[in-house]
Amino acid sequence: MKWLATVLLTVLVMLHYRLWLSTDGVSEVLRLKSAVATQRAENNRLSERNSQLAAEVRDMKQGFSALEERARSDLGMIGSNETFFQVAPAAAVVPASPATAPATRTAAR
Repeated sequence: MKWLATVLLTVLVMLHYRLWLSTDGVSEVLRLKSAVATQRAENNRLSERNSQLAAEVRDMKQGFSALEERARSDLGMIGSNETFFQVAPAAAVVPASPATAPATRTAAR
């Protein structure tokens, strides 16, 4: 009977070793749970993006307003009855003072 208790205790110790300290034990389960959570977050983000793209495709198939908006913003197109005005930033004009003006050379003979 004593040898049976020793064998059972040895098996119990080996199982606990494998559970807590081996590469297939608790540490691997925790790593996999973390990887699954990360992948689920990425999948949710991509699912939301897919929904937005599907809505955009649906809008472009149904009407011209989304298509026109896309052409205006991405391609810079204008309508046939519209006038295009391009506004450029004002150039900074700095008057040249005599101290900063380039020196002119005179020919000396």
